[in-house]
Amino acid sequence: MNKKTLFLIVVLISINIIAQNKNELINNSRKSIITDVVKNVSPAVVGINVTEIRQYRDIWSLDPFWRQWFGDRVYNQKIKSLGSGAIISPDGYILTNDHVAGSAVEATVTLTDGRQFTAKTILSDPISDICLLKIDAKNLPYIKLGDSDNIMIGEWVVALGNPFGLFDVNDKPTVTVGVISATNMNLGSSNNRYYMNMIQTDAAINSGNSGGPLVNADGELIGMNTLIFTAQGSSGNVGVGFAIPVNKIKRIVDELKSNGKVDRDFWIGLKVLTVDESLAKTYNLKSSRGCIITEISKNSPSLKAGLQVEDIILSINEYKINNENTLIGVLQEFRVDEIINVKVLRDDKELTLKLKLEKR
Repeated sequence: MNKKTLFLIVVLISINIIAQNKNELINNSRKSIITDVVKNVSPAVVGINVTEIRQYRDIWSLDPFWRQWFGDRVYNQKIKSLGSGAIISPDGYILTNDHVAGSAVEATVTLTDGRQFTAKTILSDPISDICLLKIDAKNLPYIKLGDSDNIMIGEWVVALGNPFGLFDVNDKPTVTVGVISATNMNLGSSNNRYYMNMIQTDAAINSGNSGGPLVNADGELIGMNTLIFTAQGSSGNVGVGFAIPVNKIKRIVDELKSNGKVDRDFWIGLKVLTVDESLAKTYNLKSSRGCIITEISKNSPSLKAGLQVEDIILSINEYKINNENTLIGVLQEFRVDEIINVKVLRDDKELTLKLKLEKR
């Protein structure tokens, strides 16, 4: 081999090494915390296909006159829907929303490796919209639970799930990125489910994302994607989505596992009205927020706590009370025998009274 040939070989090898190093540098420059999080978390995200049985009556059963001739005819109808979920343990426990799978008669879970399992609904709490499924599998990838009390407004978050059933296309979750927009959002109720202390994000959340994980830059689950706000005439994402905080999820799941239910069977013994502009004017209030007590039952926890008719409830513990709906929702956060701090306005003075939630 002459010197010229040897020189050409050395040059070609050098060019190849440089090209490989350049490609490696380019690939490394494309990587980020977000891509690492997605790579690590995606295998623990699942698509959920659900079948529910819903009952309906025919048109003749709706009218009492015709019902006496045709009877009360009730029919069962199969309804199919879909959602998302997150594997939270290697032995197959899956977290999702109650409105996704809580009423399912059949639920099929699809993993990112293409495997499909029939899931059982282990426990569900409709009021908090939290459901726990179980599949018969072992050594599964799972998402670690984080701490939603430590999240920061403005920090990066990743939402993963099955919007519009796209998981079925290639057995992979759809990924959207955004930030924490707000915390402690009290949204009231929908279909007897109460959404309090929610996390708001601008990461795109659409139909089918319900039940999917919202994770932080450490790949920890900090919330469960649940709700979206939509513009009038639109059904898609407008940058306002909400997730149930993981610390609330932990508490509900622990209670369901320990007791089989969440014990909210308490009473307080009062009636209220939402403070409107008219009441605010009558009582010379600074704003039309809160609830005014209109009636207190004898021997009730409210009477024992020292509450009085015409007291205006401003807050319970750390929750501000804007209206009657908020009050009902906030009370769902507590349990039998808990003692809560009720801040009221009475004769232009703010008082904080302790109220024990007695068994109904």
